[in-house]
This record gives sequence, C-alpha cells and structure tokens, in this order.
Amino acid sequence: MNMKEERKILFIFIFIFFTFYFLPIGRPIFDNALRESLELTKWYVREHVILCLIPALFIAGAISVFVSQASVMKYFGAKADKILSYAVASVSGSILAVCSCTVLPLFAGIYKRGAGLGPAIAFLYSGPAINILAIVLTARILGFKMGFARAAGAILFSLIIGFIMHLIFKKEENEKNKTSDLPEEEPKRPLWQTFLYFAAMSAVLIFANWSKTDASDKFFYAVYVIKWPLTALSAVTLGFMLAAWFGADWKKLSIASVPVVFFSFFFSDLPVLSFSAGFIGLSFVLKSSKREELQDWLSASWTLTKDIFPLLIGGVLVSGFLLGRPGHEGIIPSSWVAWAVGGNSFSANFFSSVVAAFMYFATLTEIPILQGLIGSGMGKGPALALLLAGPALSLPNMLVLKNIMGFKKTAVYVFLVVIMATLSGMFYGAFF
Repeated sequence: MNMKEERKILFIFIFIFFTFYFLPIGRPIFDNALRESLELTKWYVREHVILCLIPALFIAGAISVFVSQASVMKYFGAKADKILSYAVASVSGSILAVCSCTVLPLFAGIYKRGAGLGPAIAFLYSGPAINILAIVLTARILGFKMGFARAAGAILFSLIIGFIMHLIFKKEENEKNKTSDLPEEEPKRPLWQTFLYFAAMSAVLIFANWSKTDASDKFFYAVYVIKWPLTALSAVTLGFMLAAWFGADWKKLSIASVPVVFFSFFFSDLPVLSFSAGFIGLSFVLKSSKREELQDWLSASWTLTKDIFPLLIGGVLVSGFLLGRPGHEGIIPSSWVAWAVGGNSFSANFFSSVVAAFMYFATLTEIPILQGLIGSGMGKGPALALLLAGPALSLPNMLVLKNIMGFKKTAVYVFLVVIMATLSGMFYGAFF
C-alpha cells in the first residue's frame, strides 16, 4: 500500500475520532434531530419497503429478465420514434403512484436494458411527479391554478429535462448505442402475455399503495374502499399467469399462497404480514424452479436490492436528521425554511427548490406540508417550486442515482430539476 493510501486511511481515522469526540449528545437540538432521523427511517421501513419498494424491485428484476434488450432499444433506444418514446415516458406517472425512491428500481431496470438517457430520465422524473391523485388533491386543497400548474409543469419538465440530458450526454449515448443493432430475439411468449403480466404486477403495486382521500373525490375514494380486494385479485391473476405462461410449479404456488390467505383473513388490519408472506413464497417458488429465467428473475431482483436498499436507508437517515419528518423539526429549524421562502424572489424560489430536492416526500405528503408552509407565509411561486422539485427528488434518490448512472449525470439531472423548478416558481408567482 502506498503512502497516499496510508494518509487517506489516517485522515479517515482522525475524522471519525473527532466526530465522536465532539458529538453533541445531550444538546436538545441534536438529540431531537437524531430521534427524527430514526423516526423517519422507521416510518419509511414500515410504510414503504414491503408494500412499495419490494414490489418495485421485483418488477425491475422482471424487466431485466423477461423484456429483451432489443425490445427496449426498439421503443426507447437511439433509433426509436422520439415522439412516442418521450410521450410514453412523460405520462407514466399518471399510472404509477410511486415516490422518488420507489421509481428508482424501475428506472434502473429500463436504463440498464438499453433505454436512451432522455426517455429514461423523462420516466424517472414523471414517475413520482405526475400522479393523478396528487394533482387532483393539489387542485382541491391548494386551488385549481396550482393543480393545473403542477400537472403542466411536471409533464413539460419530464420532456425538457430528458431532452436536455440527451443533448448534454449525446456523445456518451452514441458510444453506448453502438451496440444498439441487436438481433431480434425469438420471443418465448407472445408480447400480449408479457404485457398483461407486467400490468398485473403494476396493479399490485398501485392498489396496495392507493391513498385515502376525502369522500368528495368519489372515484378515488371508491377505489380506496376496495383497494385490498383489488390488490388480492391482481395478485391471484399474477399467480395464474406465472404458472400458465412462465412455467412456475402449480403445487409450490398453492403451498406458497396458504400463509398469504391465512394472514389476509385473520390479520386483515396488518397487510404487511400477508405481503411479506407473499414475497417469501414467491422467492421460494422462483428459487426452487427448474426454469432458468425464473431463477434469473429472483437473482436480478436480489442484485438490485443489494445495490439500492442500503443507499436508500442511509439517505433517509440523513434526510430525517437534517429536515425531520413532516410536521417535526430536524437539525434545520422549519422556521428558517418558512422565513426563507416568503415572497417571490429568486432566492426564495431557489431555496424552496433546494430544500424540496433534499427532503424525502412520500406520495401525497407534500400537500399538507405545503399547506402549512403557505399558512406560515410561503409565496405561491416557491410553493409551486416545491411541488415540482420535491416529489421527484430526495437525498436517498440522489445517492442511488449516483450508483446507477454516475455522479456527473446525477449532478446535471439534479441541477436541471432545481433550476427549472426555481424559474417556474418565479414565473408562476409573478403572474398568479
């Protein structure tokens, strides 16, 4: 080991030593921030990992196994119809009600299979940003103009940011696309079967995470009332498809379903139990299958889990420490935030965008947070900036993105989101 590496290790040891030596344990602001860090992580693990993140990881793993690279390149690669690929990617969030972290495995799945950077980024932004329920609630609670501006801004953002990313990294994309002329693989099953299979998996994810709304939103409330029967129906459909089209063993699937049914009937108020049993059972079926592609599916999902989960948890811990949970204080007092986002200046909009970019927002939580900030004097422009930057970005999101597409692309993406949210907020605040 050379002297440079030895010095690096020494500096790390010194940093760790002085960090713990001067750790301000006992000071209320630090102890509270530490508690918020753990509370937010506990909440994230309870509310999002089993019902949201794990289904997304399985879907992403399935993309890497059941969807050929040639097919991804055909529809989202360099030679794909740009209007079609960007249009599909930009409105994907109207179907997927996911947060900035849950969209990451799905983004990784299509990006690593050869999707162009532009369409993949459009999907990455739109996934958490263009959520029909969130936009409807924004319009109802914060006003029609704000809801419309959020919807229009999110769609335009996904298209513009995706296209700018494509232009900036065009040279790298061209190098990547030298292998785009892949031979068409003989499909193992008809396209419509693969499509319906992914639709069933997506339905499990969507219905399981369907949020409660006011009864006045009749459609969304009606779906919420029957969300678990719809989730169960989607899961059963998925099981039949898995056996009929993908060669999974009927007997093993039946055995794996017994604990799921048991927990669903006798512990219906704890859906995480039936979901956990379902994922354990599915893993058992895939692991013990004689079909190589089913084993590969489990392996791909596990690889993504190892890459993404530790970074997400670390990011949520840091985010909670800095900014706390919704309605609670982190190391940065919320009064500072409320003071800094008054008016419609560049600094107010920029500060709102930056704070929103680093804070973790679960789906729909940005609306009550924003309602409270507006009540504390937040300007309309910074409010829109928060809505456009917050749901699509978070510190955990950035850490994982760096691992997927590198520091440079991640930094440019974050910069574009923050700047565009800032400028959009200033424009909205000036005219409305």
